[in-house]
Amino acid sequence: MWNYSDKVMDHFMNPRNVGMVEHPDGIGEVGSMACGDALRLSFRLDADGRIAEAKFQTFGCGSAIASSSILTEMIKGKTLEEAAAITNEDIARELEGLPREKMHCSVMGREALEAAMIDHYKRLGRGVPCHLLSQGVLICNCYSVTKDTIRDAVLRHGLTTVEEVTDHTKAGGGCGDCHHDIEHIIEECRQERVRSGRPQLVQLAAATRVENAEDRVLVKRIQDVLDNDIAVALRNDGGDIELVRYNAGRVYVRLKGACAACRAADVTLTDYVQAELRRLVREDLQVVEVNT
Repeated sequence: MWNYSDKVMDHFMNPRNVGMVEHPDGIGEVGSMACGDALRLSFRLDADGRIAEAKFQTFGCGSAIASSSILTEMIKGKTLEEAAAITNEDIARELEGLPREKMHCSVMGREALEAAMIDHYKRLGRGVPCHLLSQGVLICNCYSVTKDTIRDAVLRHGLTTVEEVTDHTKAGGGCGDCHHDIEHIIEECRQERVRSGRPQLVQLAAATRVENAEDRVLVKRIQDVLDNDIAVALRNDGGDIELVRYNAGRVYVRLKGACAACRAADVTLTDYVQAELRRLVREDLQVVEVNT
């Protein structure tokens, strides 16, 4: 039996802001029914760009309900920049503590807020400012392994079990309290691949072979733009990019570093990478991400 604080019990028994905001400016959905935890968070901004209303719907335990309830209270009246500064540790602290085994519930709340902000900027047709995204939620306390590191390993190597994640990252190799969180991440990655239609592992050539002389010139120009313009900008935020191959107007690239596990990776690829290649190289180029 978990030892919950009075505040956790209050927000579990009397949750605030349950439901869906009408005419929302952003909606974020994280988790899955298969994992046993799912959360939807929606918000509406006022004329000054502050969060006027925030609501949640969740399928989960008492900690998930309490974490979602307190988060919607915490972000009211804040700008997106101010709300983005809230960490999962802040959520747990506001609840006067959560059992370590239930910290993933506060992580899920922070992720739902982040997903809602990403949705907001997509609606505006703008890229998401990287400073609004969380940097490295700690999952494994024993070995200081972040969620981004685990996600990157799962997607890159097609990992399907906690044991495989431990082999690649050491996460879960200590006390074992984070095993549930690791399973949750594995399931999220699996569903992400299903939604995107990607196979478990995509085997592509490491280098691009181009026989056509005209295409060789084109590929060199693409490589130059990626190396000297796009990659330089991404490295400023801890990310990177590399060209995998080119084929018939499709530019296959691999995101690296912070960009590889960023929840706004799709926005980065279409609104920045693809847009820059079309502007500087050829207007019909299509960028395709490779996760290997």
